[in-house]
Amino acid sequence: MSQTPAGDGMHDGGAGGDADTGERLRQIVGAALVDRLEAPTRLLVARRTRPAALAGLWEFAGGKVDPGETCEQALVRELAEELGVTARLGAEIAGPLAQGWPLAGRAAMRVWFAEADAGQPLPREDHDLLRWLPLDRRALAVDWIPADLPIVEALLDQTS
Repeated sequence: MSQTPAGDGMHDGGAGGDADTGERLRQIVGAALVDRLEAPTRLLVARRTRPAALAGLWEFAGGKVDPGETCEQALVRELAEELGVTARLGAEIAGPLAQGWPLAGRAAMRVWFAEADAGQPLPREDHDLLRWLPLDRRALAVDWIPADLPIVEALLDQTS
């Protein structure tokens, strides 16, 4: 995910924001990029290169929502920047918060299923490796960024 340099603390596994106060969290978006939206069998994951605390861990591609963008627009833009693909978005993987899934640093991430409809995914920004994983419990075997693990579990529950 495109994020600020080391020390941003936005995606390191802690709970983000204060759901009880209703305070707005920094909005992040992510893609569960699958081989096909109808009856998916594989999930594309990306290995981080930075910041140092997250280097070597796996995550969903995505990033920050820029001012004036909808979450969906931001996700399509991020997939083009990070992976070099245009994508079609599918259903959202709803999180426990109105803004999606809690992240550290007072942030939350909304995640959608997505399918690349043009381009071959390549690690362009913040990642050194992409890997297709089977869309079953084996997807839990990689070292996920802790904040993404509950999302992977929810994704697997929805596709099994």
